[in-house]
Amino acid sequence: MNTVTLSSKFQVVIPKAIRESIGLKAGTSFEIISYGGKIEMIPLQPIEQLEGIFKGIDTVIERDNDRI
Repeated sequence: MNTVTLSSKFQVVIPKAIRESIGLKAGTSFEIISYGGKIEMIPLQPIEQLEGIFKGIDTVIERDNDRI
């Protein structure tokens, strides 16, 4: 388990092992969500990096004959 400390300026440092494992870079923006006494940080990715993430997904939709 990684432990961090909140500084007097309310800052935390993300441990190097975690930064490297998910490829975080300086300047990365995050969405912060608070729920049930927990905080979740979600790195925001440029839309270009999301291209192809649903590769292979089945997009066929079966429709009733009267809906074509």
